[in-house]
Amino acid sequence: MKLHELKSAEGSRKTRNRVGRGIGSGNGKTSGRGQKGQNSRSGGGVRLGFEGGQTPLFQRLPKRGFTNINRKEFAIVNLDTLNRFEDGTEVTPELLIETGVVRNEKSGIKILAKGNIERKLTVKANKFSSAAKEAIEAAGGKTEVI
Repeated sequence: MKLHELKSAEGSRKTRNRVGRGIGSGNGKTSGRGQKGQNSRSGGGVRLGFEGGQTPLFQRLPKRGFTNINRKEFAIVNLDTLNRFEDGTEVTPELLIETGVVRNEKSGIKILAKGNIERKLTVKANKFSSAAKEAIEAAGGKTEVI
């Protein structure tokens, strides 16, 4: 096959329909919108969720719960993730972001006790689960709440 023999796949290139370009096009005069009515007008049509005057679904359904605007979302780090650092390293939120363990800090970082830790580390975070705190200290490390 040569460059001049290349062809696009059958049906992949479709010419767009140019409406309002004369009777012979099949979409002249009313441009495929029919006669009169809301949808024939420019800017016509109904808004999102409108059901012809019937009470819309989102209004018929019961409303439940609320969103707490003061909610704090913590980025979670498990103990087995901390094994990637060398012994004696001071693990800070900045270091975790720099190494790609955490994408962004959100409201802070919380250390959870999933997995086990084999390194002796000084871990600085916003929150620790009690089991994680015990595990880090049992491995000879230190925990510090920021």
